[in-house]
Amino acid sequence: MSYVASIHIYPVKSLDGIAVSQATILASGALEGDRSLAICDEAGEFVNTKRNSGVHFLRLSFDIQKRIAGLKIQDTEQEFFFHVDRERPRIESWLSNYFGFPVKLIENLLTGFPQDTAATGPSIISTETIAEVASWLPRVCVNEMRHRLRANIEIGDVPAFWEDQLFPQADEIVRFKIGTVIFEGINPSQPCLLSTRNYAAQETYPNLKNILTAKQKQIMPDLVKRGPFNHFSRLIVKTRVPPQAAEKIVHIGDEVQILGVSKSLFNTLPD
Repeated sequence: MSYVASIHIYPVKSLDGIAVSQATILASGALEGDRSLAICDEAGEFVNTKRNSGVHFLRLSFDIQKRIAGLKIQDTEQEFFFHVDRERPRIESWLSNYFGFPVKLIENLLTGFPQDTAATGPSIISTETIAEVASWLPRVCVNEMRHRLRANIEIGDVPAFWEDQLFPQADEIVRFKIGTVIFEGINPSQPCLLSTRNYAAQETYPNLKNILTAKQKQIMPDLVKRGPFNHFSRLIVKTRVPPQAAEKIVHIGDEVQILGVSKSLFNTLPD
């Protein structure tokens, strides 16, 4: 039986996630607390891994109930703690010193800061997919691959790439149920999988793209014929959640059931 094996939320966009036993669906479709905070520069641009390599070496712990964030630089001992509401100027000062330019910590408790505003629901992947892709790279553990992919909900008791069936052709949607919540699978996301660096070991993989291409041909030789899931940098399924699901809760252990495929309400789907 396919089921929810783990749930992760990412309190600060682009930083570390935390494991939770359950998560509440917001009216926007997002998980409560997921990417509700974000670091941005003076121009209002997000400070993320694509624009600043320093994000990779910044470690975050987060107490959801107390609203306390812990920040430290990777491979150092000292961790600095801040209340994200009462000590916002202090945390912004610490982050500005770390990055070397002024930043702000902004917040949106209603929608968070999703990558795709047309698919604001939680992202989904199978645990076996994470393990399989991690096995392709020397000294990359499952936890590091999980950090790279940054999905919200992991599905257990299914084979690798099982999530492939949760997204449809361009003019369709796949409806599936997790516990009591109905989801619509939209299309695959493109995480930062193709980075050539193992950030935990601080080493590079110059042939990473070749490794992924070879595995693609070996495991799924007909992959390029299958619509939007056309290379292994797309592993995570993006979702939408109907408004009536607001305040419902997804739990670890909830059963996952695919309900069927229907026509999309949209002529095109975002990439």
